Amino acid sequence: MRALRDETSSIVTDRATMTPPNSVRRPSAPALLLHQTRYESRIFWRTPISAFFTVIFPLMIFVVFALVFGNEEIEELGINTAQFYAPALAVFSAVSATYSNIAISTAYQRDEGILKRARGTPLPSWIFLGGKIAAAIAIAIIGTVVMLAVGAVFFGVQLYADSIIPLVLTFFVGVAAFGALGLLVAAIAPNGSAATAIAQATLLPLAFISGVFLVPGENTPDWLNALANFFPLKHFAEPFTAAFSPIGDHSVHWADLGYMAVWGVVALALAIRWFKWEPSTGTSTPRRRSKAAATAA
Repeated sequence: MRALRDETSSIVTDRATMTPPNSVRRPSAPALLLHQTRYESRIFWRTPISAFFTVIFPLMIFVVFALVFGNEEIEELGINTAQFYAPALAVFSAVSATYSNIAISTAYQRDEGILKRARGTPLPSWIFLGGKIAAAIAIAIIGTVVMLAVGAVFFGVQLYADSIIPLVLTFFVGVAAFGALGLLVAAIAPNGSAATAIAQATLLPLAFISGVFLVPGENTPDWLNALANFFPLKHFAEPFTAAFSPIGDHSVHWADLGYMAVWGVVALALAIRWFKWEPSTGTSTPRRRSKAAATAA
């Protein structure tokens, strides 16, 4: 009996000191954001086609250009081809990781009903979307570092110490702006197929006229230069590539940074205003269509 009383007393004491359910410590917002970022990154790397076109494909283009054109000097810029194409295609890789990846993956997740289910969980919406942007920026960093490392090791690409700060500022403002633009495309696109078409139809032509695939020349028509100056890609590519030029301006290009920031803020505001968590009417995946047909039968 005494042992029983001692055991009962111990249980009562443990219950009295037990933390009430309502006071259980919940994960902080930064912890949730970090967890969501890891989740989105895992999804990306488990999709080989996305990883290929975001990281490997721009690297392949750079290697081909560097091997075909060799180390010939570009007279207009005073640098060789590898010194130009390494940072230019690093920008393309970073924009693909943020703009195209966010637009396409988010739209397809909405078609699959993933966004609707995520909306119904206690996870705050801003953490869900913030994790997407943070993961895309991390992927952009990886793609950029790989591109520049290959350029430095195999083609002698040089980075100048006084251009590191302008380079980093340009990179993070640029990827943040294009991440917001990717969310905007996902918001306005009715489905994943449309988001893919919009992303590719806008990025590739702009890359040609914004100094990514082609070296800017004096013979370019004024209206084409004006069109390139209107969109933010040229304001990302030009200061980024200038940081690798021995005769380029290695100072911070505040005008270009401000222009990209305006595009990013406007895009984010419109994306928040028009963003849809549920699939558009009539949008259904093959799995849903087959399930609906089986139910009807």
